[in-house]
Amino acid sequence: MSQIRIIEVKENILANNDQQAQKLRESLRQQHTFLLNLMSSPGSGKTTLILKTIELLRDKLRIGVMEADIDSAVDAEKIAAVGIPAIQLRTGGLCHLDCAMTSQGLAELGPEIFDLIIIENVGNLVCPAEFDTGAVKNAMILSVPEGDDKPLKYPLMFSTCDALLINKIDYLTIADFDIEAVKKRVYALNSKIKIFEVSAKTGQGMEAWCDWLYQEVLAWSEA
Repeated sequence: MSQIRIIEVKENILANNDQQAQKLRESLRQQHTFLLNLMSSPGSGKTTLILKTIELLRDKLRIGVMEADIDSAVDAEKIAAVGIPAIQLRTGGLCHLDCAMTSQGLAELGPEIFDLIIIENVGNLVCPAEFDTGAVKNAMILSVPEGDDKPLKYPLMFSTCDALLINKIDYLTIADFDIEAVKKRVYALNSKIKIFEVSAKTGQGMEAWCDWLYQEVLAWSEA
């Protein structure tokens, strides 16, 4: 019997994706465009948080949004309704975006010049953490109703992100959620991560998040 060849497909796919992602970042740097990859579970408040971020930064930055989902265009419609250029990326069953999908989305946004483009990645805490989208920074949302054990269950997501937004802190009074335990677990995985306690619904804590993001955009454009 002839020997069967085993090909590590996932490793090859990820290596090629990483190379393309680095090229995309170099292109974005030349254009002075900051690309933010925002990830989380479904229902964590990504779209609401993006809308609040737009409200606080639209007078300072030219913003575009790419919404990714398995189906529907409801999130992109919400963004477009406030006058921000937005497109919907339908992944056709895939649970993540990769660099090729991101590049396609950037092309569809058109020739308009953006200071900040936000990707709302597909909602889950597994696949999106594995694929480099070409973003300058990765951020994630953990909402209080999800529970404080998520860093233990999904360590890769917390390890790959530059910022963590603990959202829906207005639920803290009625939820069994240990915010200090979350921070301890997250810092053990990623000592450099920035953590923001926010409520996208009420606006609490959002200014600190937007200040950080604004400074990151400025630093990228000036590099």
